Amino acid sequence: MKALHINGNDLTLEAVREVAVERRPVLLDPDARTAVDRARAVVDALVANNQVSYAITTGVGKLSDVRIGGEQIREMQVNLVRSHAVGVGEPLSIAETRAMMLLRANSLSKGYSGVRAAIIDTLCEMLNRGVTPMVPSQGSVGASGDLAPLAHLALALIGEGECLDEQGGRIPSAEAMKRAQVKPLVLEAKEAVSLINGTQGMLGVGILALLAAETLVDSADVIGAMTLDALKGTDVAFDARIHQARPHAGQLKTAENLRRMLESSQIRESHRDCDRVQDAYSLRCMPQVHGAVRDTLAHCREVMETEVNSAVDNPLVFPGKDHVGTGAPARPEERSSGEGGGDILSGGNFHGEPVAFVLDFLAIALSALAGISERRLERLVNPALSEGLPPFLAPGAGLNSGFMMPQVTAAALVSENKVLAHPASVDSITTSGNKEDYVSMGMGAALKLKRIVENTRNAMAIEAMAAAQALDFLAPLKTSKRLQQAHAAIRAVCPTMDKDRVMYQDFARIADVIASGKVADALL
Repeated sequence: MKALHINGNDLTLEAVREVAVERRPVLLDPDARTAVDRARAVVDALVANNQVSYAITTGVGKLSDVRIGGEQIREMQVNLVRSHAVGVGEPLSIAETRAMMLLRANSLSKGYSGVRAAIIDTLCEMLNRGVTPMVPSQGSVGASGDLAPLAHLALALIGEGECLDEQGGRIPSAEAMKRAQVKPLVLEAKEAVSLINGTQGMLGVGILALLAAETLVDSADVIGAMTLDALKGTDVAFDARIHQARPHAGQLKTAENLRRMLESSQIRESHRDCDRVQDAYSLRCMPQVHGAVRDTLAHCREVMETEVNSAVDNPLVFPGKDHVGTGAPARPEERSSGEGGGDILSGGNFHGEPVAFVLDFLAIALSALAGISERRLERLVNPALSEGLPPFLAPGAGLNSGFMMPQVTAAALVSENKVLAHPASVDSITTSGNKEDYVSMGMGAALKLKRIVENTRNAMAIEAMAAAQALDFLAPLKTSKRLQQAHAAIRAVCPTMDKDRVMYQDFARIADVIASGKVADALL
């Protein structure tokens, strides 16, 4: 793939996925290199003049009143990385860690962090040569950013700690760097705090979850349409006039998708003049529910796209000609002047609240997507609701149990989601000697969201398998051509059930098909 040139200003979420998953190479943009060098000159001048500036010539957090100078500055960089690498729990996946590395490099590329370009170049080299730090998933409260996860990333940068091999096994970072012919760095003033301060842990996990969720909501429209057709539901509820009267963008989109999915279905035409007036909410209200999920995803994407191209460490460096004074003069401890009139300002861009909120919102939305899927599944298998389909979609019901237990599994998944969807961001706990007294819990929100994405995909896979089975029972009547395409994608990995069999592998394969976008492709 063509190399991605990062500059801190125009990175897309799709490019994050390309680097994290598809191993697209990464380079620092030449213009960004100039901006990085200018900011670094401000830091170098401050250190040369022995001026006081937070985290450059002082300690950090509660220890910000301790002066650091001379050779201690370089020693402090190593100490900061080592002392903050305190994560526990299962490591983040290779893709999540690679996303983190790219996001950290991109943020530093904006030229407000005061690091040397060598820091960004080394992160790019590690990405390009497959060096993946081992980053424990737990230990961040989401302010001052994801300190522990980012410290584990920085630890590998200096040749310490552990990395993951291609199989997920652990090897010493020094060995991983040597194999890849990447030279570990000796960190200079401010570089440690610039590496460990930021929201890239929660953001990296969150972006991959958001992209997966966007595929899920498209797939939900397709699978929901399969279920509705199998239950001989009506498409009247998707009439464009209804949705133009309440024109939420997501609702309009899902209603349009459902109309297209059901167009020219023989099954629909076979009962067009029946006595049923309207369907249950889980069928009739798909535009309103799926559409609200779509609108939530759009909001989450907007916030994440802003965060991806933001400077989120502290303090930030503003070289002279870029600095525009917009407020009262800063106190001496908050502002330091460097070369060319540049300023180094202490602030709080590392705080994860904007990201934490949308991660929680996304968790709530996906819980609804899974919940309505399970209710449709119940209508497919429950003989009191399934419009003449065999009980539990079982050939020879009684001798065979069919989809009796898969509905129980789906119920367990959606109920677990209800617990996990409790917002992490409503919590806070005081850290760092009460200096960091209100935190976002954004990383906790991201880790919960990962589980909700998996649960939702699995619940939808069960509905998809059941909907395909139900459509088979309605032969020789055929569903629409678009839904036949989705049915074929499911049948490519999961044959019709003509008697009871072990199904858990079917669910896993269909979940993979959904994740790949092959079910959603019916919308194209």
